[in-house]
Amino acid sequence: MSQNIELKNFELATVNPSNKTWTSIDLFCFWANSIQTIAGFALIASLYLIYNLSTVLVLTSSLAASILIYFFISLIGKPSQKHGLPFPVMLRISMGLNGAKYLSLLRSVIGVFMFGIQTFFISKSITYLIRIFIYYNLDSQMLDGQVFLAFFLGLNIIDWISLILTFVIQYFLFTNGQRFNQRFLQFSAIFVYLGLFVFFLILTSENQTQIFQSLKSNTTEGNFFSKSNVLPFVVLTGTIFSYFSIVLLNFGDFSRYVKTEKDLKLGNLNLFLNMILFSFLATSIVVGVDVILNQKLIIVDQILTKPMDIIGKLDNTGLTVFALIFIIFSSLSTNLISNYVPTQNSIINFIPNNLDLKTSGVLILIIGFIAGGLWPSILSQIGVINIIDSLAAFFGPIFAIIIADYYLVKKERVNHKDLFFLRDGNEYMYSNGWNYKALYSLIIGFIFSLSLLWNINFSDIKSFSWILGFVVSFFIYYLLDKK
Repeated sequence: MSQNIELKNFELATVNPSNKTWTSIDLFCFWANSIQTIAGFALIASLYLIYNLSTVLVLTSSLAASILIYFFISLIGKPSQKHGLPFPVMLRISMGLNGAKYLSLLRSVIGVFMFGIQTFFISKSITYLIRIFIYYNLDSQMLDGQVFLAFFLGLNIIDWISLILTFVIQYFLFTNGQRFNQRFLQFSAIFVYLGLFVFFLILTSENQTQIFQSLKSNTTEGNFFSKSNVLPFVVLTGTIFSYFSIVLLNFGDFSRYVKTEKDLKLGNLNLFLNMILFSFLATSIVVGVDVILNQKLIIVDQILTKPMDIIGKLDNTGLTVFALIFIIFSSLSTNLISNYVPTQNSIINFIPNNLDLKTSGVLILIIGFIAGGLWPSILSQIGVINIIDSLAAFFGPIFAIIIADYYLVKKERVNHKDLFFLRDGNEYMYSNGWNYKALYSLIIGFIFSLSLLWNINFSDIKSFSWILGFVVSFFIYYLLDKK
């Protein structure tokens, strides 16, 4: 007789067709939010303007990385869109009910720590806004008071207030369900692009000739087909792929809400559009700022590509506030996509009978607050990012097992009842809830992925560790299944 087991939860259940409201426009916003980050801005601008690389080489590498991303998201996005299932539930099909429970928890551990660390950096923007408000609207001498000069764990009272406020804001924003998340991502993508366009127009309104000439002089043509460009092409492609790879494993958490497979395919093509559009805006703004700094005789060691450095050098309070607001929105939406939603679904999958959006949000808030609060004084000093990178070496192999099992072993067949109900002969119980063939494949793929990541002899191609782990686990799992 069938009975409800601990894997049943409304947030994990198959999406009702009436709740499949995402279109290709929503996926445009998804990919926009994925690239509209401080790190993305600095990375793109640096590649085009600092490293003396051929412009065609950088553009080609960006498109090559986008093709790789498109290939992988098409593989992982289709089953979730078709069956309406999130990442942790799709993992049950290949890893077994218990295997998915613990492996998805690994994803949540990484996600919640990165959520906390990212929240710390978002809070710094709020700290700047609070300081500006105090300086210009209250008392400019107040910031010299003893209360603001006392530090606990590397943070003063304004830093702590900003950090707590940022966590609270995210809790109230992110615990309203996917419909609200959908609207928030739409607003954030459009809002940030609008801000970039306005900033671009401000810079070019009086300096378009100088900016055009500077763009031309700061870009390098070169011979793309030169043998010397082979290694840089590979390295650049891997670097850009690595930047986006964080969203690959859990893309199904979002594609499950897409209306049709056609919307999914068309929407994912917007990755290319966003890559080109954001690259143009980022490089133009950076060059435009450099032109203005030169006009004001402000000397910098090299062209500035980090948004916070740009804000500091411009020394314009109105422009600083304007930029900080857009940085906050772009960072919030990225945190939602890359860290919060994956963590939320994975935590709920671990103890679904006792968790929902609100209670899982509280857990994420508490653990994330510990990570964010300890980041400046402890976690950043002990190399916790290296530990997280090592654990993330599991992601490529996990991805591979889901894909190999779904397409080659199960032939795209999903037994929805056995995913949520325990009964005699449940096909996803395997051996005590673990698929050992998948587990063996996972471990071997992880070893290869980790070896490439940490072997200094392969430092130029370590960004391909995700792909290596994927390839190894994919073929091993397929071969083991054939035995």
